[in-house]
Amino acid sequence: MRLRRAPLLTLLLTLGISTAEARVRLGEPLPQHPWTAAAQEVVVVYSHDCGDLGNLWSAVLAAGLPVRAVNAEGFPSPAPAGVQAWTGEAATTFARQLRVGTYPTVLLVQDGRIMNAWEGTFSGKLE
Repeated sequence: MRLRRAPLLTLLLTLGISTAEARVRLGEPLPQHPWTAAAQEVVVVYSHDCGDLGNLWSAVLAAGLPVRAVNAEGFPSPAPAGVQAWTGEAATTFARQLRVGTYPTVLLVQDGRIMNAWEGTFSGKLE
């Protein structure tokens, strides 16, 4: 029998071993946003100058949770197919209210509250 890793567990473990120090506060509610909240969701806050986010998007999408993309800082940058990015001044305000220190930032959100936060460059493999 071949064991398969649970994508959500792998994502949580990867996010939990970040070397960056997130300034986002765990347990706080998300600021106002335009989407209907899910019981559990992943929020990716990024900007145009993050570089190649292909590995990060793959890991986030593999978690099997609803994914919310927030493209901050006023320069449009695409999200993966099937993920609608929130852009504009309101998206940047959202990022600043969260106190995002580094883009990209990935948040695990449960019932509208931040349960885990990871900031920085992602280069790991989720296998």
